Amino acid sequence: MKQGALFLDRDDTIVYDDGYMGRPEQIRLLPGVALTLQKAAMRFRLYLVTNQSGIGRGLYSLADAEACNQRLVELLDLPEPGFAGICIAPEKPGEPSKYRKPSPAYLLEMIARDDLDTEACCIIGDKVSDLDCGLHAGIRSILVGKGEGEPRADALQFAQKHGISVFKSLPEALNTLLG
Repeated sequence: MKQGALFLDRDDTIVYDDGYMGRPEQIRLLPGVALTLQKAAMRFRLYLVTNQSGIGRGLYSLADAEACNQRLVELLDLPEPGFAGICIAPEKPGEPSKYRKPSPAYLLEMIARDDLDTEACCIIGDKVSDLDCGLHAGIRSILVGKGEGEPRADALQFAQKHGISVFKSLPEALNTLLG
């Protein structure tokens, strides 16, 4: 039987966005995300999909971004296998990129590679690019508030226009998905 998956944005979805984050000590989980992601991992395959334009802007390296993601994995303490895949798009906006959201390329590759059930897949994030990525991939998109706050105005408008579900936080969205 095919499995569902959650494709998750990182900054302001799972962790506080502290600006261009190139140091592991900047990674701080938003409230409740570790527990709800641990529960979600029992039912869904988890993937991390993050645009990291700070690399393309020369503010930090790919190795720095990978160290931040390793810190994220440690803090989340997910059951094995943890994230089934992690995609870091290092380009800055406007540069040619295969994986920078809203491109659905990574999602489509993982859906094919892992034989996922597209009806049971969704992307969760706080920006229009996250939502648009899911639409382009043919999976459900879910908007969450920016960090602990309200959704970004442009993302909320986009969500309303496209009938996309909106939640205040990742834990609220996951608790609804998990029933």
